[in-house]
Amino acid sequence: MLSRVANSIYWMNRYVERAENYARFIDVNMNLMLDLPPTLTQQWKPLITATADDVAFFEHFDEASGSNVMFFMTFDSRNQNSILSSLQQARENARTIRETISKEMWEQINYLYWRVKDAAAHHHLWDSRNWREFYNDIKFGCEAFYGIIYSTITRNDGWHFGNVGRLLERADKTTRLLDVKYFTLLPDVSAVGSPLDLLQWTAVLKSVSAYNMYRQRFRNMSPGHIVEFLILEENFPRSVLHCLKRAEWSLHEITGVAPGSPGEDTAQQQLRLLREEVETQSVSSLFTSGLHQFLDEYQGRNNAVGATIFNVYFDLKPAA
Repeated sequence: MLSRVANSIYWMNRYVERAENYARFIDVNMNLMLDLPPTLTQQWKPLITATADDVAFFEHFDEASGSNVMFFMTFDSRNQNSILSSLQQARENARTIRETISKEMWEQINYLYWRVKDAAAHHHLWDSRNWREFYNDIKFGCEAFYGIIYSTITRNDGWHFGNVGRLLERADKTTRLLDVKYFTLLPDVSAVGSPLDLLQWTAVLKSVSAYNMYRQRFRNMSPGHIVEFLILEENFPRSVLHCLKRAEWSLHEITGVAPGSPGEDTAQQQLRLLREEVETQSVSSLFTSGLHQFLDEYQGRNNAVGATIFNVYFDLKPAA
């Protein structure tokens, strides 16, 4: 497979996953605002802080109000991570490799892009119901895209590169959703353990569609159990450990080299070490050492794995 094609498949999947996760972030925060007591101020800044968009945001806006944050994370082309920008880049990657993807994949990603592009022209006329319907459309549209990939694409190297991109992006965004919770309650330590605290933890579960599966595993709402489920649960598809294990499997399928073998490349090695680091954690160690510190370090190492994957597989130089 050409490295250019593999790179486009990898990033097409990452950008679609990013668009879906941003839709999840905002939609859950909107619903959380409806459940908060009227005496509490709405909090939107944690979203742009946890997604590392705060520096770019304050270059263009003075206040992290709901309307400003929603526009910046959804339609603002100046934000390279906005839903519109992500789907535009996903569509461009798909356009350059149309001969290697299915017709249905192209049609779905094209539909998603134009759905957001058209909405950007008249979103200023929307009320809260329109916004929620829009974010649901994006979430379901991205999930339909994954379903199309699952049912129409041969399990070759291209499929595995797309799988690696999607899973690394998903694991990163799961940690950032947990970080939203950290930044939301950071100023008020007294709120820890309160009904408001549990309400926000429930919102974290719902933001990754984990609420029902969590309740099947645990009977009560507990921050420790929620962190355990979203980071260490091997069988939940949006947990960090599950994403790392499946991404590691796809790299093994691409290279034919088992993890830990003498012939594994740098990308495989970094991903294996990251997976082992997460796998050896316990809930008590996560809270003792500091959950935010762990999440922050994980995000840096996850980005390093992505950079190494580019260097090893995509940034290939012609032989002299």
